[in-house]
Parts: sequence; C-alpha cells; structure tokens
Amino acid sequence: MQRAGSWPTAASLVRIYSNNGREYNPGCIILQMRPYKHPATDEFVLERVLYALSDSIRLEIVRHLARVECATCGELDGGRPKSTVSHHFKVLREAGLVRTESNGTAHINTLRSADIEQRFPGLLSAILAQQDKLPSRRKKAA
Repeated sequence: MQRAGSWPTAASLVRIYSNNGREYNPGCIILQMRPYKHPATDEFVLERVLYALSDSIRLEIVRHLARVECATCGELDGGRPKSTVSHHFKVLREAGLVRTESNGTAHINTLRSADIEQRFPGLLSAILAQQDKLPSRRKKAA
C-alpha cells in the first residue's frame, strides 16, 4: 500500500488492467479523440448549407477542397487562429459540406460533394462555378 502523496512505484505502473476490452496503465492518462459527428445526407438542411457557404473563409475552404482530394486543417488555416479555423470547420461539418477524420494528430478534411449533389442536385457545382464577384472594398484614389 502506498502512502498518501507518494508517487506510484515502477511495479505498479507496469501492471496492466483491462477495461471494456481495452488495456490501459492506471498511472497514465489515455487521451482519445472523439469521432466527429457528421449529418446523414437526408439530414442536410438547405438553409444551413447556404449559411455555411455565406462566409468568405468557409467558401474559400470549400473551393480548396473541391480542387484536392483531401487536406489537413493546417493546409487550410490560411494563417488564421486555431480557434477561428475550428469554428469554421464545425459549421461546415454541421452543414454536411465537409467530413473530418482524425489520423493521429492530424485532421483530414474531404468535401462531401457526392452527398451534397445527391441531396441538392447542381447546388455545389453552381456555387463553385461562380467567381468571387464581391466589389472591392478599397477606396478609389481621388
């Protein structure tokens, strides 16, 4: 028996215990990422998809994913703070536009274009075909 406040012995750290078929060491904390939740195709809501695409950063992410098979969050962050990028990916995931899978410490993102096409035929291709037509915010020199 260990005294209160003392560190566990090496022998106690080596012991392996089983918990629901998984082995773990009681002296270690095991961190496992929860899998991301993605809506089923029939749960896509048009308003949510359009809201997700109404932000220029999220639209930029979707356009990039349309050009490549997959990309990590780091490839798509554009130098923005991690919390901001996480928020944008959450909105895209909840709308059903993006699927995010954990691969070790990396998060791999893919565009769910086939699912969007199945639920809303032609929507994504029409949006991706449009160029950025927002007027320039720079003031004209007088």
